[in-house]
Amino acid sequence: MIDDRVDGKVALVTGASRGVGKGVALALGEAGAIVYITGRTVSGEQPTTTLEGALDETAAEVRARGGECVAVRCDHRDDDAVRNVLSRIQSERGQLDVLVNNAWGGYEPLHAGRFDEFQAPFWEEPLEFWDGMFAAGVRAHYVSSSFAVPLMLEHGGLIVNISSFAGVNSKENVALGTAKAATDRLSLLMSEQLRAHGVAVVSLYPGLVRTEGILKWKDYIDLSNSESPLFVGRAVAALAADLLVMDRTGETLVAAELAAEYGFTDEDGSVPESLRPELEVGA
Repeated sequence: MIDDRVDGKVALVTGASRGVGKGVALALGEAGAIVYITGRTVSGEQPTTTLEGALDETAAEVRARGGECVAVRCDHRDDDAVRNVLSRIQSERGQLDVLVNNAWGGYEPLHAGRFDEFQAPFWEEPLEFWDGMFAAGVRAHYVSSSFAVPLMLEHGGLIVNISSFAGVNSKENVALGTAKAATDRLSLLMSEQLRAHGVAVVSLYPGLVRTEGILKWKDYIDLSNSESPLFVGRAVAALAADLLVMDRTGETLVAAELAAEYGFTDEDGSVPESLRPELEVGA
């Protein structure tokens, strides 16, 4: 197994109140990073979704596992709020080594039980679904990266944009497939401009992740080849620790395939199979 320690590196994980973002924060904390996390939900206040999980709870769990974590409430549709997060990191740490763009508002209609609308043809689907995937998704990734890159230019870094197989194989939702394809294109184009500065940019495809949203439907979904949010986080930690990560810049990577290469496992010791063959995605 390749060394996955990232001791002392400063990381920012967006959208870490729950789900994949929480898993990434936990894994980076376990690997020794100083982890800043953002999200909208704070314990004891009006929830922003029907799902369990809060920003301060994630931070507490990172610390309970021995990591260092700073929680900053932030709505990534608010550019000034995002700018303030990066300004705080610059003031407190002087640099940023890892940015994980995970904030994603595209599934909020599903969490609210609007499943039929989500599966409707695009001309019948509410336009707000598109806005959630782009304003609180693709654009959020772009804005966070724009403010983060100046903190990376002098020493290099890593930007991971959390994407999904929907970007190359989505027949059910036009907005979703377009947003994830745009995320992958964003990674590629950013990588070309940042290559000379030693900043790697990749898209990362999780498989079927046992997030709070997925587990709501556990009685109707085959979870036999699923992965925990922590597993996705370990993929990020492995990339952050890889001294040759610039060789991957611009690529779209699959968490399960990285596990086979780097030698990490899920929290129960298992290694899920990649969904690439199932979805006939070209390498």
